Amino acid sequence: MARNKARLFWPVLLAVTVSDAVTKALAQRWLPLPDLPHEVLGNTLRFTLVYNPGAAFGITFGGYSRWIFMALTIVALLILARLYAGTRNGSGLRTLALALVCGGALGNLVDRVWSPMGVVDFVDIGLRNARWPTFNLADLAVSTGAVLLAF
Repeated sequence: MARNKARLFWPVLLAVTVSDAVTKALAQRWLPLPDLPHEVLGNTLRFTLVYNPGAAFGITFGGYSRWIFMALTIVALLILARLYAGTRNGSGLRTLALALVCGGALGNLVDRVWSPMGVVDFVDIGLRNARWPTFNLADLAVSTGAVLLAF
């Protein structure tokens, strides 16, 4: 019976985690110079390689950021695991949301574990000088999953 939610959760989690790793590797290969924007759709969508040692929106704890954010991510994943365990079969939207958040969190955790430079971000969206903070697929999955969980 628990297999119903697992059939959605694990493939989505795996797809997000793997897609995030692949897109970050491609960004590092094709965008070898950090902070140099490459226009994709004019100035609206650019790819700009950035290494983020902090969290969203530049939140940082100085030299301890890497370790603090790794620990916080592990705690968040444990909480999300409990939420998943408590999710009933047939709760597709909640299962999808949890899979997106977990997959994104794992994607960024892998970056923190493997690189002291921080999480690889490269999607740069904005209009002229008004830019959204640069992000990656994991961030998009976490944000989408969080919005879905709110419903």
